[in-house]
Amino acid sequence: MTDDSEIVVDEDEQKEESASTLESEAKRRKERLLALKRKLVAGSAPADEDEELAAAEKEKQELKRTVFRSYQPESEVLAVSKLPAPTQTFAVEEELQEQLTAAVDTSVIDEVDLTTLAPRKADWDLKRDVSKRLEKLERRTQRAIADLIRERLASGKQDLLLSAVNSGIQAEREQAEHDSDDD
Repeated sequence: MTDDSEIVVDEDEQKEESASTLESEAKRRKERLLALKRKLVAGSAPADEDEELAAAEKEKQELKRTVFRSYQPESEVLAVSKLPAPTQTFAVEEELQEQLTAAVDTSVIDEVDLTTLAPRKADWDLKRDVSKRLEKLERRTQRAIADLIRERLASGKQDLLLSAVNSGIQAEREQAEHDSDDD
């Protein structure tokens, strides 16, 4: 039990010490506030406040000064406050006019190409990409047809010559029909 009583006594001492430190800090704060009040009542304001007040008064005086824009003052004292006449506006207008004349497009479009105005089909890019390959295949096909005709002619069969020519013409027609269906 002695340990418990010592702990209770220690806690009481700590509470008294903390209370005494808080009280002493409060007393110091009150003393500082009273000292500041005495200085203000006595008229001895800090130097920083004097400088701030002087700067504020100068700003007020500068703001109260009038500036005449369209009024022609009669007295020479007021003539100092008159703004100078604007002189640069004419130079700016002339410069803008020069830039506008330089920017005018002198080229005239005589005709408008209808292909540029007409919308394209959905697969136009695919046809464009495949067109080179199709040209190669078309040439190979024509060569193969010509070779077949030559072979039949060389074999000496006249009836076959007629059928070979007809088959070549028919192949060309089918190719033309196939191309027209794609468009």
